[in-house]
Order: sequence, then structure tokens, then C-alpha cells
Amino acid sequence: MFLVSNTSIVQSESQESTLKLNLKTILILIMSIVIVSLLTFRNFFFRSTYLLKSFGELSVDPEIAFINKKPTFLEFYAEWCEVCKETAPQVSAFKDEYEKDINFVFLNVDNQKWGNYIQKFAVNGIPQVNLFDKKGNLVSTFIGKQDEMKIRKSINDLEKEEKPYEEIINSEFSIIQENKNNEVSPRSHG
Repeated sequence: MFLVSNTSIVQSESQESTLKLNLKTILILIMSIVIVSLLTFRNFFFRSTYLLKSFGELSVDPEIAFINKKPTFLEFYAEWCEVCKETAPQVSAFKDEYEKDINFVFLNVDNQKWGNYIQKFAVNGIPQVNLFDKKGNLVSTFIGKQDEMKIRKSINDLEKEEKPYEEIINSEFSIIQENKNNEVSPRSHG
């Protein structure tokens, strides 16, 4: 009887050991798949965030854009704005397609440097795209997520003379958050 019990214990320990080995193998396999997937699709997952961060670097200076006799695509955005992230690939595609003929200006609403433009163009929802003709006249304003064809038509119409102003607002936009980072209070300086 002792032999049967001992054999049973050894078999049980062997099964437990095999089960642990199988679980470890499965966990390693799952982790490997997740890591490979993240590396493979990282551009897909992080592309919008990367595009938003690069917009400021790729931007034409607004002062130059309004005097160089080219139409201007001016977008107000923020890196935290989910709608901005969602529309970033579309905006990037417009830039790639039209940048030879049109100035692309990207102004981050969180940068106080652009405060005068934010006030001048009454920006209270983002993304906001303002399109200007080559004389610097505001032709169209798009607020929020927009249909690609509407924006494309407005871009193509920039070459036409005498186009009436048009404002198109979509309910999918982010309200600008007040930037309190640089506020001074009496107690902030000791």
C-alpha cells in the first residue's frame, strides 16, 4: 500500500510540474505575441499622437504665411484633444498633398505664444481650421471633426476669387481648457 501511495504522489507532483511548465509556456507565448504586436503596429497605435507633436515643428510661421501670397490652412489644436488626434492623419494627408501650393500653419492652443491668434480668431473649440485665400482673407472656418470632402472642396475653392465666408461647426470638438500654468498669485513668489 505504501508503494501505491508513493507512486501516486510522484505522479501527482509530475502532473503539477508539467502543468506549471505549460502555464509558463503559455504566458511567455502570450507576452511574446503582445510585444510583437505592439512593435509591429506601433505606428498605427501612436501615429496620431506623433503627428500632433510634429505639427508644430512642420508649421509655417503665421507671420510669413499671411504675407507670402499663398493660401493658408491654419489649424488650432492641442495634444490632449481626442478629436485632434482622430483627425491628425487626415490633416497630415492634406499637408502632404497641398503643401507646395498652400501654407500649413499649426498653432497649439496650450502655447501662450499663440494667444493673440486664439483671441483674434475666437477659438473656443478645437480642432479649428481656418482657411485663408492668397490675400489673407478668411474664407472658411471648420470647428470640430469634419467630413474630408467638405474640407477638400474648401481647399480647392481657395483659388477662386470672391468666395463668401463660411463657418462649419460639428458637435464633435474639444472645448479649450484654460491654461493656468503661468498664472501668478501673490503667494507664488515667496
